[in-house]
Amino acid sequence: MANDKFETYFAEKLWEMIPAIYRHEDGLDTNPNMGVLRSFVLLFAEQAAILRRSHDRLWGDQFIDLCCDWAVPYIADLVGTRLVSAKNKRGRRIDVAKTIYYRRRKGTLRVLEELISDITGWEGVVVEKFKRLGRSRHGLDPFPSSLSGMHTKTLPGGWADIRQQQGSELTLSPFDEFYYTADVRQQNGTDGLFGIPKLAFYLYKLQSFRVEDVEPFDLGDGLKYGFDPSGRDIPLFARRNRPDDWDEWRSAYEWELPLPIRCRLLGHTEYLITESHIQKLNSGPGLSTGAINDLRSMSNVHFYTECRLKLTLQTLSNYNEIKNPAILLPLLGYSIIDKCGKKTLLPDYFQATGSKASNDYSIAVEDITSSEIFSSDKIVPGNLKNWTNNAPDEKKIIIDPEYGRLLFTDNESGREVSVSYHYGFSGNVGAGTYDRQDILEIESNSSIIVGGKGMSFFDIKNNGITQINDNKTYWPTCNKNKIVNMTFQAANQKRPYIRLDDPWIMGSGVNKDSNLCIDGLWFGSTGSQELIIQGDFECVVIKHCTLDPGGDIDMEGNIIHPLPLVIEGNIETLILDSSITAPIFCRNGGLVENLKIYDSIIQSVDAEFALQINNGSVEMNRVTVFGAIEVLRLFASETILTNSSKVSKVKDTQNSCFCFSAAPIDSRLPKPYESYLYSGDTNFWFTSKKFGQPGFAQILDISPVEIRRGAENGSEMGAFSSLINPIKMDSLRAKVEEYMPFGLIHLFINKT
Repeated sequence: MANDKFETYFAEKLWEMIPAIYRHEDGLDTNPNMGVLRSFVLLFAEQAAILRRSHDRLWGDQFIDLCCDWAVPYIADLVGTRLVSAKNKRGRRIDVAKTIYYRRRKGTLRVLEELISDITGWEGVVVEKFKRLGRSRHGLDPFPSSLSGMHTKTLPGGWADIRQQQGSELTLSPFDEFYYTADVRQQNGTDGLFGIPKLAFYLYKLQSFRVEDVEPFDLGDGLKYGFDPSGRDIPLFARRNRPDDWDEWRSAYEWELPLPIRCRLLGHTEYLITESHIQKLNSGPGLSTGAINDLRSMSNVHFYTECRLKLTLQTLSNYNEIKNPAILLPLLGYSIIDKCGKKTLLPDYFQATGSKASNDYSIAVEDITSSEIFSSDKIVPGNLKNWTNNAPDEKKIIIDPEYGRLLFTDNESGREVSVSYHYGFSGNVGAGTYDRQDILEIESNSSIIVGGKGMSFFDIKNNGITQINDNKTYWPTCNKNKIVNMTFQAANQKRPYIRLDDPWIMGSGVNKDSNLCIDGLWFGSTGSQELIIQGDFECVVIKHCTLDPGGDIDMEGNIIHPLPLVIEGNIETLILDSSITAPIFCRNGGLVENLKIYDSIIQSVDAEFALQINNGSVEMNRVTVFGAIEVLRLFASETILTNSSKVSKVKDTQNSCFCFSAAPIDSRLPKPYESYLYSGDTNFWFTSKKFGQPGFAQILDISPVEIRRGAENGSEMGAFSSLINPIKMDSLRAKVEEYMPFGLIHLFINKT
């Protein structure tokens, strides 16, 4: 509801209309019914405000893009659409708004792919499987083309060339270039995909988040770096790059979807020199007549690799002039075609020399010392699992997008490096570069931190707002022991990394009823460190944060330790919202009266408890717990407790509640209601249980239906319940059946 203050306005207007004597009598302390008249006025004012808002909305409620949610079914009735679930508010509104648009294009691939984005918010590719059957090509068949946008090596309907790694990597993806015999079986995983009536919907549910100007993980020699500041191996993602204008629709290329970047995709280059490119070069650095004629001889010739283009250039009589970097680099920048991976994923010559703020690429590397952004012609993809340097001499950087690694080939040290890239994750949980609309606005006396550095006592305010405005790496140099009302946050859409070299204490000292808010920060450590809260707090809020749960090794082979949250003070209310944490427990007499956890993930990578609060009450809504818990009182809903060597225990089961949740059958819980008690392994429920991987805590389709559909609203249990993915899937299925061609069979395949 808008903060229009209509209730206050009408209350004062009505109060002024009442004779003064009655207002005076209502306010006397001697009146046993003091304030009753004022209470009636407030009730009338509330209803008057409702009427006023309704009156103001009368015009807007006639339009689907402006109307309130209650009006959507009425407009839907006018166009005669079949409404999807009311829980999928966005999909329902778009469906009604575009019903006529859909009907005009019913049965086309265009509208089917558009439905994926409109109804669910995901990305996807629709493939007609009869086109991937090994058969003789009919004269009426469309001219064969590569689904991935890359130059294909497999002829239509021909035998697979297994010597081509590119085709092998794309097998069973929407960009598969191989051909298959018909499979009439019903779909079961990768079985039963190919047949004349089968229409496959490849879905990409993970989101791609951009993070800029990150201080990469330095292996110490000035040459080897990791994109992830914690030192983990992570896959780099492509940004979502689909055309927003659906009138220009075409099926997506691989580099336009939010998916992990393959090494060969990052190196995919194609070149086409045209007369306009030659004229641009001649008007810039200038060319001799002989060089112009040489380049014209190559005009409109399609080169499928950079190597082939350069070998051809070497055959020209004026090659010594053309190989000048002032000519060759702009030539490569001009002639690289838009429909190739390297053009989209890396900054080209003109983007690297232009505005640093450009977002028209997925990966960028900058040498801050020289202010150089490395263009795609200086970058080559490669396998850096063993840090092997096999790059050509003219290349300066090797990037391994599958491990998130970076290697300089020039053997120069002393540089300062900054990287920008995209990472994948299911939703807005944990520290991330997504939009945090509830962030506090900084004030004139707020402390602003930038640049990446050690933070001193005076950088972080005990009473006020401290904000980090970039994605650099920081480390505290002292504890905070005098907190009064402290807010420590990252700027909106920023994800700074806070590295603890020692245990960090955040305490109130002699202050009572202090308040602490930590928002948007990622905490990690160089060893077995802890984030410790001491003193007396009225409220502690940790939201959109990550306290690294560990369970991995960095690029140097060192163990990444978990960073637990330790309570050694007295906290009246502790709120954990949309966060990822290591174990949480009390120690040395620590007390939490009320612990509230929402939309979060708690993980213990060892045999200890993930949550151990032996006093107060714990409320958990939409939480995924990797490990066991031990609490006094528990009120849980849409929560998953996974199996562990420890047994989950709730001491006061009489005053607790456990509903629409899952737990091991040997757990000590209150009487479960509409819950799933299981035995056996839970690893197959999740895409990954390793923090840092894109599919961390994402529930798989092969998990029990009680998990996938066990929430109170019919969604999945756990931290991503609010994404309502199962409900979106039902909505998409209903709309696809309505608009797909008659007689075809739809297949849904989740790729991420």
